[in-house]
Amino acid sequence: MMGRTEVNDLSRKGIIRMITGGSAGGDSQRARKAQVREAYGIKTKEIMDVEPADDTPLIQFDQEEHIGPRMPGNDTLVITALLANYEIERVFIDSDSSADILFGDDQMQFGDAPLEAVDTSLYGFAGEVVHPRGMISLPLTLGTFFLRKTCLLKFLVVDIPSAYNVILGRPTFNAFRAIISMYHMKINFSVVGGVGEAQANIFQARKCYVEAIKRGKKRILEEVSGEENSNKRGKDSMPRTELKEEAPVIVQPVEELLIVELIPGDPDKITKIGFKMKEDVREQVISCLRKDKDIFAWTPQDLEGIDPGIITHHLNLDPTIRPIKQKKRYFGPEKDKIIQREVNKLLTAGHIREIQFPEWLSNVVLVPKPGGKWRMCIDFRDLNKACPRTTIRYLGSTN
Repeated sequence: MMGRTEVNDLSRKGIIRMITGGSAGGDSQRARKAQVREAYGIKTKEIMDVEPADDTPLIQFDQEEHIGPRMPGNDTLVITALLANYEIERVFIDSDSSADILFGDDQMQFGDAPLEAVDTSLYGFAGEVVHPRGMISLPLTLGTFFLRKTCLLKFLVVDIPSAYNVILGRPTFNAFRAIISMYHMKINFSVVGGVGEAQANIFQARKCYVEAIKRGKKRILEEVSGEENSNKRGKDSMPRTELKEEAPVIVQPVEELLIVELIPGDPDKITKIGFKMKEDVREQVISCLRKDKDIFAWTPQDLEGIDPGIITHHLNLDPTIRPIKQKKRYFGPEKDKIIQREVNKLLTAGHIREIQFPEWLSNVVLVPKPGGKWRMCIDFRDLNKACPRTTIRYLGSTN
């Protein structure tokens, strides 16, 4: 064992440990310490006494199984997987990651699955900190045809730009009992009746690599530009974070407008009309607007709704369907403020009221609007399924 002796004789300068994070080792300091103490208590004899399962197939890689060009042969392992019945491309296999990661743009596709709160942050290679928006449980399927395997995994959802859609780390490999071969560019894992495999996509891997390099260069240029601006302001000045927002597109009127006070002397209740109309027509329009000024809603409280004596809407619920209370969906602090503001508007206007024991419970959903703003909607999918649709015959047009 000459080689081993030489290695042992080398002077060691130190130990470089991996910087990771996530909830793989527990989502609190107490849970993480308990896991470390548990590792100290494991004895070698206990490990050696564990007998392998009889039904575990032999996983091996043959020389002729490697794919694609082998020069330079340093491609990342990027595959296509099935996540909650969605075919997801650009799935990065990272054996050094202690967490499975799903990026925020892709999480929007899985609106049914609720987000769980997470307290532990993610730490990157250079020490950068990423705070997850939450954790989501989704079924992941790997393999082809009859040699497939599905496991329910927990993904940390992060709102950062990435060249990849999903990152699969050690929790996935342990759940699938998978073995990775970078030389063969594939993953093998045990399934019932054989060995399943997930083949890498060389084209996607190199395309993601190019995109990741571009993103990295752009980030460096932005940081350098920020440092230069900070130096110009002076050493004693505090650093500032400037957010560049796109200016909203404002459509200009085709003609000059005339401001009309619907209530003379009240500058808050105004409207605008065209300036080029004839004098007599303008007077008629102004008179009509002031006469019917009560049709304008200046505040949400002015929207009184329709008298129930005229029309009342009742839900056509199927009596055989049990009420559904959706699990609480977690949002980030910024979105929580937006939701609270919109809910307060509806409460103030009297459009909604608080109840303590609802039979049906639906989450709110934020939908992006043009200009960077958000629209709050209600997830009524469960309620819609319980309401049979009424078919109305279309008679068509007649001459």
